[in-house]
Amino acid sequence: MTNESGSKGYLYCICGVAIIGGLLFGYDTAVISGAEQALQKFFQTGLGENGYSTFVHGFVTSSALVGCVIGGAISGVMAGKLGRKNSLIISSILFFLSALGSYMPEFLFRTDFSFYQPKEATNGLKWAFILYRVLGGIGVGLASAICPMYIAEVSPANIRGKLVSWNQFAIIFGQLLVYAINTVIRSCLGDTEKVIDERMITVGWRRMFVSECVPAALFGILLILVPKTPRYLVLTNRDEKAESVLARINGTSKAKEILEEIKETIRNENNEKSEGLFAYGVVVVIVGMLLSFFQQAVGINVVLYYAKRIFENMGASGNVAMIQTVVMGIVNVFFTFVAIFTVEKVGRRPLLMIGSIGMAIGMIALSVLMFCNVYNLTTLIFIIVYTASFMMSWGPICWVLISEIFPNTIRANAVAIAVAVQWISNLIVSTTFPYLSELSVGGAYLMYGIFSILSALFVYFMVPETKGKTLEDMNNLWLERSGKKKIDNIV
Repeated sequence: MTNESGSKGYLYCICGVAIIGGLLFGYDTAVISGAEQALQKFFQTGLGENGYSTFVHGFVTSSALVGCVIGGAISGVMAGKLGRKNSLIISSILFFLSALGSYMPEFLFRTDFSFYQPKEATNGLKWAFILYRVLGGIGVGLASAICPMYIAEVSPANIRGKLVSWNQFAIIFGQLLVYAINTVIRSCLGDTEKVIDERMITVGWRRMFVSECVPAALFGILLILVPKTPRYLVLTNRDEKAESVLARINGTSKAKEILEEIKETIRNENNEKSEGLFAYGVVVVIVGMLLSFFQQAVGINVVLYYAKRIFENMGASGNVAMIQTVVMGIVNVFFTFVAIFTVEKVGRRPLLMIGSIGMAIGMIALSVLMFCNVYNLTTLIFIIVYTASFMMSWGPICWVLISEIFPNTIRANAVAIAVAVQWISNLIVSTTFPYLSELSVGGAYLMYGIFSILSALFVYFMVPETKGKTLEDMNNLWLERSGKKKIDNIV
């Protein structure tokens, strides 16, 4: 029996499994928000303020980003050699190990088989904690590159942007989920702020990290059930299997058409193999790198990683500050929905430019308020203006473009470069913020506002519109831009 229409339910199910990687991406990167102050006090208790300075804390807080750089850099090789699916399974294992190790970094110092009690902070314990966070970061780096790639490679062109945008929703939902879980964990530690703060230093931050084990295990188990992507199957000479997956998603007739388009791009890769990464010109790689750079240079992870600290600076108590991070997470989820339901109607470029303008307004206003020492409801409003603008634009749309803008033949390696640039930028921005904020919070926010303006100019002059184009169309788009010959037999 032939299937002429395909199954959207099947497509949504396999994409739903893939976006759990996005949820873990958000969960792992935001869990530090609720734990970082208790973590700082824990290490300062054992090492002293000189042994554990603000700059060192900035590095420990952001240490997962070192792993993110590594994971992003190797994602292209892994996606090409092991496949998208198998690479994601490896990332799920890394998430799980990181959650357990961050909960009990003393495990590395185990000398017997007795149950471990938490130890006093030492330099060795600090480096063990960093190691486990780096492992989780490698998982994030892999997931951040390969989850959107997987979704893009199984999705029809007319809904690809929407489905990849759901990955960003999963990232933001993961952040909201961990904000809520952190709040519950903190509130269950005691009945007074003093008791809660004391228990946060001993056990609270540990419970926050170990909570990630549940979604990590679920992700790994469900990945066993999803297929490899059709484009990877063609790359590994399994055309019949690729056609079977395409038919189940798109219908029998459409599957044959898509399969031929994929095979033609693979033949083109073989013809131009000597040109490698720059077979379609240098500009496409530069655009991918700059998309990643600007997504981080606007300062979004400063707000996400240090949300609780920022709200406490506004006068909120510990529990109230945690609740405010949850409220911010809800706002972020809502505006991510705006992107999901407008990306195929409005297009990628308009959303990015609107978001850049909104972020510039929010950050520059925050800068002025910081210079004037104003910490009140107005400050909270402009934080929301900034984060909402990011979530409806650069948050999801950057990942949509990175997953679809590169031609099939260079996608895995080009995505790896773009994602590595993104995590390097994230590491620099997040690590330097505690130091910059000590010099001038207003000056730091002004810098992020200027980058927001530059991001709008970059999109206007360099980023093409990809709405409605197939992944195979990307070959011709960049060949034409680079002045090379167009592939005539690709529609």
